[in-house]
Amino acid sequence: MSFETSAEQEPRVNIKAWLAVIAVALAIFSVVSAEMLPIGLLTPIAESMQQPLGHTSLIISTPSLVAAIVAPCVVLVFNRINRRQLLLFFMLLLFISTLVSAMTHAFHWLLLARVLFGISMGGIWALAGSLAVRLMPPKKVGLATSIIFSGIAAASVLGIPAGVYLGDLFGWRMAFVCVAILVVIVFIMLFWSLPTLPVQQVTTWRSSLIVLKNPNIIIGLSLTLFIVTGHFAAYTFIRPLLQEIAHFSDASIGILLLVYGVLGILGNFVLGFTIQKFLWQTLFSIAFLLTMVLFLFIFFGDSSFVNIGLFLIWGFAYGGVSVSLMTWMIRSAPTQLELASAFNVAVFNLSIGLGAFAGGLIYDGLGLWLNLVCASVLTCIATTLVFINRSKQTGI
Repeated sequence: MSFETSAEQEPRVNIKAWLAVIAVALAIFSVVSAEMLPIGLLTPIAESMQQPLGHTSLIISTPSLVAAIVAPCVVLVFNRINRRQLLLFFMLLLFISTLVSAMTHAFHWLLLARVLFGISMGGIWALAGSLAVRLMPPKKVGLATSIIFSGIAAASVLGIPAGVYLGDLFGWRMAFVCVAILVVIVFIMLFWSLPTLPVQQVTTWRSSLIVLKNPNIIIGLSLTLFIVTGHFAAYTFIRPLLQEIAHFSDASIGILLLVYGVLGILGNFVLGFTIQKFLWQTLFSIAFLLTMVLFLFIFFGDSSFVNIGLFLIWGFAYGGVSVSLMTWMIRSAPTQLELASAFNVAVFNLSIGLGAFAGGLIYDGLGLWLNLVCASVLTCIATTLVFINRSKQTGI
């Protein structure tokens, strides 16, 4: 069954449709903000819970693992439920988990709340990634996809810094309360703007195996693994990289991270536009730029001027990663959009955890320089993978 619909079946472009796209982008914004918020608030959370810092970090790593498991299961288990109802359910679960996180005074309840958050994150990601195709006609899908995934970069620029700022002023619990309030607003927007989204094709475990036999799906998942793992192996330690090598102050690092996020938003839209006609070339450029940046940091990282330039290129290139990889997966399996999206979400979240974990081991055992080397090797593998398989990509 194909998702190529007739003109009568194509979604109409109107204000309500665009509001639905914006609401989905805000849902992604809310999820990423809630996911990354504990990174900036880890120390006060650990102190208030009277837990060691390393043990408290479970509230960061656990949701990614849960989401990686949940994402494909959502598509396979809830294969007959209207997608509008399912997305609203996961938004409600996101609200509950965030509110419980803000209210609890026991670490085991906080960890349980983060498990619930992981479930909601996996469900929202699995559904949201393929919604642009159903909300907009083909000519507008590229822009709609870019808008939806701009929620990731926007959360980095606005959501996470704002949450940390509120946490510093009023306590970490207030930061989670603010995210919960945002989730309520987004829930209302989705409830009003989303059309009914019946299941277009029942997904089974057998069909998931068929999707995984698609060579382009395997290439896409491999690209996700190498690019995201390499990025987070290095980016997890961006603060010591900027402090110890380039000798930037805390205030300067904050400004750099803000500009990095702005460049990420720009990259999301610019590269999201180029993938419409030049998909493999765009992915090759992204992987190549990331490799170049990480490699040059090794030799020129102590130069403040060069460091700033490399860091901004890094932000621009990584800004296009999510939209490019998701577009690759959707085009590779046009009749199994949700499955392709779910598999991408699963590998993406696993790669975040793997990159942070492996980067930590290398950083502690071998140092910052070798961590950069290993990260650049991973992105270089992705660059090579895109290039040697470019002839297979003409069909997508």
